[in-house]
Amino acid sequence: MSAPDWLLTEAPASRRQASLGRWYRNWLVFRRNPLAMIGLAIVALLIVTAVLAPVLPLQSPTAQALSQRLAPPGAQHWLGTDELGRDILARIIFGARITLGIVLMVVAIVVPLGLLIGTISGYIGGALDVVLMRITDIFLAFPRLILALAFVAAIKPGLESAIIAIALTSWPPYARIARAETLTVRNADYVKVAKLQGASWLRIIWHYIVPLCSTSVVVRMTLDMAGIILTAAGLGFLGLGAQPPTPEWGAMISTGRDFLLDQWWVATIPGIAIFAVSLGFNLLGDGLRDVLDPKRT
Repeated sequence: MSAPDWLLTEAPASRRQASLGRWYRNWLVFRRNPLAMIGLAIVALLIVTAVLAPVLPLQSPTAQALSQRLAPPGAQHWLGTDELGRDILARIIFGARITLGIVLMVVAIVVPLGLLIGTISGYIGGALDVVLMRITDIFLAFPRLILALAFVAAIKPGLESAIIAIALTSWPPYARIARAETLTVRNADYVKVAKLQGASWLRIIWHYIVPLCSTSVVVRMTLDMAGIILTAAGLGFLGLGAQPPTPEWGAMISTGRDFLLDQWWVATIPGIAIFAVSLGFNLLGDGLRDVLDPKRT
């Protein structure tokens, strides 16, 4: 039996085979979506570029060469140089590491936090649910960038502060999703059986409710990554994110705006990078939503 036949069999012989078969069917559906495949390619390129940046034959992203400042794209500098003669291609590629690091750190904070607040709120209910959801509403009432600016200003400008500020403003949607999923299953028969067997509320949430939230959270997380990138770029543009000479895309646009009319590449190329990566995550998220939709036939 070939591997596809083994994965697509209607009578799997083990749980592992059934799980792999389900993932393979989802992949077959996903790859039929050309836009989703484009998004996957963009995200994969971002990851590969960020991982391999230190070993690629690039110039230093921080080395200055004032004799070559504002050089146009050419054979020596494929994407030109900035106002200090630094190679823009090197700064874009090393900036991808910073962007990916911000995204991963924020997601690592907001997903567990949002799941914890949402599942506890939905399962326990009562006054605790009211208090937690009103706190969530307060965070949702403010635009993310404005709230992030307030948090960064209260701490101090810097990459670490930007990550914390973005995380503190990004968890409410995950809490809302987790609460909604919890409300639909907290009275299910298997949850009642677990309670009768003596399972604690923490065990029920972790083993029976959180896994059911994973699909919605994965889709939301993928779609939210574009917003995280834009917020980080906004903070960098305003000088509250990564500090010079760190090659962060938003900061590159900020310093390049003074040369936009004559040396367009200084600010335009980082802007294109932000646009392309944000588009890639959105397309990937849309594709995953279509695949993981429980109403899909």
